[in-house]
Amino acid sequence: MAQHNKTGNLGEAMAVEYFTGNGFTVLHRNWRHSHWEVDIIASKDAVLHFVEVKTRRTKKFGHPEEAVSKKKIQNLINASEEYLYQFPQWKRIQFDILAITILKDEPVEYFLIEDVYL
Repeated sequence: MAQHNKTGNLGEAMAVEYFTGNGFTVLHRNWRHSHWEVDIIASKDAVLHFVEVKTRRTKKFGHPEEAVSKKKIQNLINASEEYLYQFPQWKRIQFDILAITILKDEPVEYFLIEDVYL
């Protein structure tokens, strides 16, 4: 497995811990439909959260959240439409980005950007 895939898997596992530790219920990890994928689908206070997780081990190429493109957000929206078709009970949703920076000899940095839109 390539290093960036290992980093991504580690970040998603850390994201699950982050969300559960902050009162969220994680419903799905890597939920897929067709060619769309949502890293984390979680709920808190009757709001359904569709989360894109970006993890970096260096700041050489910028902060992780800077790697989330408009196309990625659009794919998140498209996936959410299918999810809501399958699970129509949800009335309130939002799209979030969780950026995780793991630098050697430094504490892990979590940066949650809530309610993103195009």
